[in-house]
Amino acid sequence: MLKAPYKDTNKLRQAIIDTCKEMNRRGINQGTSGNISVRAGKKMIITPSGVPYDRMTPDMLATVPIQGKGKAKGPFPPSTEWQFHQALLRNKPDMHAVVHAHPVHCTALSINRMAIPACHYMVAIFGGNTVPLADYALFGSDELSEHVTGAMTSRHGCLMANHGAVVVGETLEKALWRMEELEVLAHAYIVSQSVGKPHILSDEQIDEVLGAVANYGIKSA
Repeated sequence: MLKAPYKDTNKLRQAIIDTCKEMNRRGINQGTSGNISVRAGKKMIITPSGVPYDRMTPDMLATVPIQGKGKAKGPFPPSTEWQFHQALLRNKPDMHAVVHAHPVHCTALSINRMAIPACHYMVAIFGGNTVPLADYALFGSDELSEHVTGAMTSRHGCLMANHGAVVVGETLEKALWRMEELEVLAHAYIVSQSVGKPHILSDEQIDEVLGAVANYGIKSA
């Protein structure tokens, strides 16, 4: 099983493709709307733009320097969302993977411009007492990258207004785990509002959980 820190190998590139397929299998994403990147030394490996996952091969993935303005390399251009992938990996050196997708319930909340409050203790795995909402901007724009990185300054995930969701992970496997947990959390929050008024945990209660979940979740990838 691959473990971070990662090196650029065909095995890692295939793991990225397999994770894309797994997102769709689990219903976290649809079609080619999601994208994944991983840190590999001083560059990131990222899924190409518009290539169906079932046709993707390791050599099709693009590489982009994490620092500076270096050009992408690969037979296909990188995902149109490469800017916020690069910015997140640059600003979060302890994180090795970024997963972006359009899960239905996360996206529904983002369309309503709603963050997720501390409606469940699992909100703490995203680093605080909320899963914040990043402001809207055109996909693939520098402005969107700024909104996403700003919303995630102290968080491991956020919703993206009228768009979807993004998470980071210490490993590729843990990033996928966070994305699935985020969609479950969004679904539960929506359902809870349909049957009454959600009770929101206090900051003190979430602080207690934050200490308890410091080493929670998948440890390897």
